[in-house]
Amino acid sequence: MSMLIPDPLEPFLIFHPWLLNLAFACGARFREFAVTTFFFEVFLIEQDLIQAPYRLNFLGILSTENGTPATIGFFSKEKTPFIAFVLGGPGSGKGTQCAKIAEAFGFTHLSAGDLLRKEISSNSENGAMILATITEGKIVPSGVTIKLIRREMESIENNKFLIDGFPRSEENRIAFERITGVEPNIVLFFDCPEDEMVKRVLGRKQGRVDDNIDTIKKRLKVFAALNLPVINHYTRRGKVYKINAVGTIDEVFEKVRQVFDDCKQMIK
Repeated sequence: MSMLIPDPLEPFLIFHPWLLNLAFACGARFREFAVTTFFFEVFLIEQDLIQAPYRLNFLGILSTENGTPATIGFFSKEKTPFIAFVLGGPGSGKGTQCAKIAEAFGFTHLSAGDLLRKEISSNSENGAMILATITEGKIVPSGVTIKLIRREMESIENNKFLIDGFPRSEENRIAFERITGVEPNIVLFFDCPEDEMVKRVLGRKQGRVDDNIDTIKKRLKVFAALNLPVINHYTRRGKVYKINAVGTIDEVFEKVRQVFDDCKQMIK
């Protein structure tokens, strides 16, 4: 698909600074226009019609009278969901730990990787693109993954979610927060040495297309380059809980259990 900016968007780009100034001058009435523009932007992002440098940002405008950012997203639930991002390199054990967290604390486990592989198995055009991207060890476009996550979250009654393996980059993170209007409540980071992760991935024998030595090494390089900035961002926000992922499954889970016990007041 061509990544050229569509002509109808050009007036928004030209007058973007003027629109921002007018928003603050005109207050609530102009925010009604901003809401419409925001959802127009979300549509363009999801269709991959515009790139990050050209995306408008009206979230700062869409605020309550006391200056608190408004929550604008796809959630139709009465309560804003409790979201835990679960991050770590391939083979860090985060998927195994998510299954235990879901059972012990009543969370719904959403694996970005599993959702992508499910889409691949559907033999859709989208699935073919995802397969080619994963095989090369690259990051799937944000809009694609967010749409899959959104579809799952909206189809489930539960209000507590573990989002496993996403966001994988700063661009993923920014897109998720912009489209949903929320940040994660906490971020679990499973810290594991590279040689241990390689050994685990090669030993799991799940028949996955990306479980081979060449792709694993590519994925580890991508993780180090792109995922660590996300972890650093949320560390500055005070949301990251770093878990030493070396040890038996039960030993690691005891460390995880302590995190959720400490956060139980946040989890409704």
